[in-house]
Amino acid sequence: MKTTLDLPPDLVRAVKLKAVREGRNLKDAIAELLRIGLAAGGSRPARDRLRKRKINGPVIRCRHAAADSTEMTPDRVAEVLLKQEAAWHDETR
Repeated sequence: MKTTLDLPPDLVRAVKLKAVREGRNLKDAIAELLRIGLAAGGSRPARDRLRKRKINGPVIRCRHAAADSTEMTPDRVAEVLLKQEAAWHDETR
């Protein structure tokens, strides 16, 4: 069955990347994600369940807050990893 959905661009991008990583087409990836979401059921949105999940990771306490230029935001982490990958690629040439 065909249908048209208006989805946020970041969500579409994430699903497309997942499909590519798994070697699947977009239709199958979306169908699987919908099945998983429907099977999860419940009245609370998945986001609420994830927020309440306790994460047992290390907690690192610092003496002072990081400067804006060094704070490890998701964008900053992506930038650092991209630079690192580029450096590794240059070394293999």
